[in-house]
Amino acid sequence: MAVVCKLRSIIPEVPNLSPPSMFRPTAFSTLRRGFATQLLPTSKSPISPSLSFFNSVTGDDTQIPTYRVLDGVGKPIEGAEIPEITRDFARKMYEKMCLLPQMDTILYNSQRQGKISFYMTSHGEEAAIVGSAAGLDFEDEALAQYREAGLLLWRDYPLDSIMAQCFGSHEDSAKGRQMPVHYGSKEYHFHTISSPLATQIPQAAGVAFALRRTPSRRDKSIAACYFGEGAASEGDFHAGMLLASTIPSPVLFIARNNGFAISTPAAEQYHGDGIASRGPGYGVDTIRVDGNDALAVLAATREARKRCLKGGRAVLMEVMTYRVGHHSTSDDSFAYRARSEVEDRKRIDNPIARFRLFLESQGWWNGEEEEELKTRLKTEVMKAFKKAESAPRPPLGEMFTDIYAGEMPWNLKEQKEELKQLLNKYKDYDGYKKELAKFTKKGEDVMQ
Repeated sequence: MAVVCKLRSIIPEVPNLSPPSMFRPTAFSTLRRGFATQLLPTSKSPISPSLSFFNSVTGDDTQIPTYRVLDGVGKPIEGAEIPEITRDFARKMYEKMCLLPQMDTILYNSQRQGKISFYMTSHGEEAAIVGSAAGLDFEDEALAQYREAGLLLWRDYPLDSIMAQCFGSHEDSAKGRQMPVHYGSKEYHFHTISSPLATQIPQAAGVAFALRRTPSRRDKSIAACYFGEGAASEGDFHAGMLLASTIPSPVLFIARNNGFAISTPAAEQYHGDGIASRGPGYGVDTIRVDGNDALAVLAATREARKRCLKGGRAVLMEVMTYRVGHHSTSDDSFAYRARSEVEDRKRIDNPIARFRLFLESQGWWNGEEEEELKTRLKTEVMKAFKKAESAPRPPLGEMFTDIYAGEMPWNLKEQKEELKQLLNKYKDYDGYKKELAKFTKKGEDVMQ
């Protein structure tokens, strides 16, 4: 009874609301009609009485289109707008696109000869890589996978440094500790490549967030994150996308869809509308681009970068291309795809040939320059190759440094002592002499 009295003493204090009115049928009906059209608190989706399911592969025109500027013979397609580009800029793009396969071929063959331990080419993906690199700013932070050497070439990263990394010579900034093609350069804003797939995706979201919080770089630089469609099947892809969308950060996710995750074709990797269809689900602006069209990739990257900076948010770009080369020197792709398929793609849709035809149509390139370029690029690559091939490796003792901060821990001291005893025991054997001669200081920094 006391509770009822207490309620009665409270309710009249609410303006224009008497106790019986809360339970009147007419009031409930009005409330019910409101719910019929009211949006749910966690959704902007309109309310519908239709029991409908949605799917991006049902053929109901919901697939994301592929943006293209040039057709297969280098001519603008109907309705396409040529991005703003100068003669010199276009020629640089073409030269870097030609330099990449020259370098790839020489280093791939050197691995087959046992001169380096491993290599991965970018054959067939030159426009996707160089075109996107050309659309970025030099100070944009690049977090790559393992086919983005073309970005370094675009930024004029020295061929000597690339060769030093692949050979693991004493001039390698990583001191020979990384596998070949795992480049990294603070000066060129290129974060060191990590072998495990997709680790760079959430890292890129974090890098972009740091850029946003740094006054000197806010509204000036973005993080550009490259990965293959296979890496997009990793959990880190979703973690990175979620982080970048919920904590807005200027990061451009560039998914190279080259048709294969090692031996797994794209058709077996996902059932939906590719990688691009995942972007809208995270509230991320998304575009799909013809990755063999250098101008389309350039234009899309420029616009995506503007959106990253203007909105301080993530953008997803799926670049459709084809991996002409084997996955790596550890792979024989003809075990899972026909050789004729590869040859057909090389002939029908060569990104370098397509861009060259465009340049020629503009009067910016000719056959004589083509021959001169091939000769010059091969000479430059071979010069850097021979320098790295004959260069000594870092001092043997370097393998124990820079592992932990401060004093060397006990376990590394034990390992170094064990190596010292081993080398002193066998240093006079011809095999050991031959191998030690390859190192700067010939192992003396360990044996002393």
